[in-house]
Amino acid sequence: MAGKDNILYDNHGRVMNYLRLAVTDRCNLRCFYCMPEEGIKYVPKNDLLSYEEMERLIRLLATMGIRKVRITGGEPFVRKGMIDFLERITVIEGIEQVHITTNGTMTANLIPRLQKMGIKSINLSLDSLNPDRFFEITRRNVFYKVRETLDALIEAGMPTKINAVVMEGKNEQDILPMVELTKELPISVRFIEEMPFNGSGKDGSGIKWNYVEILSHIRSRYPDLEKIGDRPFSTSQNFRIPGWEGSVGVIPAFSRTFCGTCNRIRITPKGMLKTCLYDDGVFNVRDLLRNGASDEQLRAAFLDALSNRAKNGFEAERNRQFGMPVKESMSTIGG
Repeated sequence: MAGKDNILYDNHGRVMNYLRLAVTDRCNLRCFYCMPEEGIKYVPKNDLLSYEEMERLIRLLATMGIRKVRITGGEPFVRKGMIDFLERITVIEGIEQVHITTNGTMTANLIPRLQKMGIKSINLSLDSLNPDRFFEITRRNVFYKVRETLDALIEAGMPTKINAVVMEGKNEQDILPMVELTKELPISVRFIEEMPFNGSGKDGSGIKWNYVEILSHIRSRYPDLEKIGDRPFSTSQNFRIPGWEGSVGVIPAFSRTFCGTCNRIRITPKGMLKTCLYDDGVFNVRDLLRNGASDEQLRAAFLDALSNRAKNGFEAERNRQFGMPVKESMSTIGG
């Protein structure tokens, strides 16, 4: 439902002002927690939302109360024309913030242009600081390209968050070295619970490294870890070590403790609207666009979807069609 001053609410009274837009399902890495080793069957180019379609959707959603846009993938920068698209959407009236999530393999030389157009921050996916473990996780030997991007972001003063998925038997030994990055660097390192979005259908139940265990492990080395204020709608619980430059966050992505303040919708590369990460899609925006829907018809479809939104990720998962378990690759959803 739309409130006064173009503020958008869902049926639970939650403000909806954040769009996560996945611009491609393609990625040049093969992180095992995101997709199978052989990769996935990529969406044919014509089935992807075009740049023109995505721009139209952002303009429409801006009139409905969306203020923040995050561009995700796949890896956004594998799609040709991405910089030109970013330059167009950063000047759309009503859009106050554009952010990007990237694996950093193709980003370093783009930083000056991203800053110039006003990109607010970069989320850099980096699950290990050890080149060998990085290769084992991503199945690609590009660790030093990603580290170069991190260094360049810091040098440029671009607000930067590192996203690290914590996985049993893969990178637990990286937790404390990642925390130690925040001693001298003004960055946020965020540890994410592993989720079942790896394209295999594995349900992820019984994960050892939930947010409680991650925090306990950090506190075993740094007992003075202190809580700091979380921003409105934050998915992370945030902390700092006194006197250190940066901060540390944990994201209960599988435990789903932040659903009560969730302010986001997602649109996949094929145009499927998801009002929750764990649902299997509400309706296909692309099909409406290509069947000639007017802005008013699109607006009505979005409002209807938000008036029937699941209360939390557990309800969304239970409501999946035919009771099918989560099995999508994260690259087809938008990380």
